[in-house]
Amino acid sequence: MIHKQIIRLACIFLCAGFCIPSGWAQTSEGYPANYAKEPRFKALVYYTSHAEQAHVDFSLQAVDFFKRLNYGNGFILDITTDFAQYPYEKLKEYEIVVMLDGYPNTLKERKAFEQYMENGGGWMGFHVSAYNDKNTSWPWLVQFLGGGVFYCNNWPPQPVKVTVDNPDHPITKNLPSSFIVPESEWYQWNPSPRENENVEVLLSISPDNYPLGIKDVINFGDFPIVWTNKKYRMIYLNMGHGDDEFSDATQKLLFINAFRWVLSTDKKGDPFQK
Repeated sequence: MIHKQIIRLACIFLCAGFCIPSGWAQTSEGYPANYAKEPRFKALVYYTSHAEQAHVDFSLQAVDFFKRLNYGNGFILDITTDFAQYPYEKLKEYEIVVMLDGYPNTLKERKAFEQYMENGGGWMGFHVSAYNDKNTSWPWLVQFLGGGVFYCNNWPPQPVKVTVDNPDHPITKNLPSSFIVPESEWYQWNPSPRENENVEVLLSISPDNYPLGIKDVINFGDFPIVWTNKKYRMIYLNMGHGDDEFSDATQKLLFINAFRWVLSTDKKGDPFQK
């Protein structure tokens, strides 16, 4: 008899234990998780193996980073080293294009990308994907970036203290107000993108870093490194030189936030709410 009571009590506790998670899930706001029933979006990652070796090193690690974001097949991830294979009709199938160490070079490639962005495409660019000077011969890229042209850089690559310009933006809201980012070669732009009313600067190199550099030294100047041109669904991040860029959790969180934000602003709707 006692043995049967013990078994009965054990069954009650087991049932109660199995029921607890279900009970916890039934909050007044509903179930907290949103599990994808199918891939949420399509992303295209582009890089070139013909870039400077430090940029290729970054790109290979970045490819692995984005593959890790796709554990569980949360989205369709395509990776290419040949942008010529993506005319506008094919490019428009993607909710975001990520450029790691380069940009379209031929006139045909550039026109396809321009059409993609002018029609609501999404772009996340790193480091040299925004490099432009007198030899680039792509005026659209300059206005797309907010009017800034490459001005100067520090050397060698080094870590810097950065400050958040807008702590309320979705990209920066969960980041410290200032933090140290891994070593990189930092580009300063002229004029500063901050001078463009359509540009919102999200992260800047702190003046505390001046003089910045050992061989090539930057002594002063406004130094935004992450910004968006609000006329487009885009984000630019100046990080992207060398094999140290994915060594810091805060910077990786910044990258994830930026990727997610571009996607969330899609005119077709936020894929993370589906």
